[in-house]
Amino acid sequence: MTTRLIDEGLFAGVDPPRLVGARCAGCGTVVFPRQDSCPRCSDGTMSGHPLPVHGRVWSWTRQAFEPKPPYRAPADGYQPYHVGYVDLGEVLVEARLAVSRPDIRIGLPVRLTTVPAYRDEDGTDVLTFAFGPDTEGQR
Repeated sequence: MTTRLIDEGLFAGVDPPRLVGARCAGCGTVVFPRQDSCPRCSDGTMSGHPLPVHGRVWSWTRQAFEPKPPYRAPADGYQPYHVGYVDLGEVLVEARLAVSRPDIRIGLPVRLTTVPAYRDEDGTDVLTFAFGPDTEGQR
């Protein structure tokens, strides 16, 4: 089975997965996804900054309706899923949450992973980032 990332610019690595944001040289603000100017001081140079892989659910909701394009539904049709903000310590990241409804809660320890987003016409599974339960209990 062939796979590819939805956007390689979001990742600092894939084995294991690691997201990359940016850090301001002037004030130290960290952002995700990367951007060219600092939202806090507009003064510093932004450089790539690998983000932690462990975090905690800060807030969450259930995505009960199909998102607008450019979203692509999987071959078996749209299925509701959880999304939320994950606190990585230096930045909040909006992400899909690969956590079952009975287990999801604010403060839940989570770890970065990848999940299928959709399948291309050529059969390639396109992966996106998500956070799943941190079964090792780290952080």
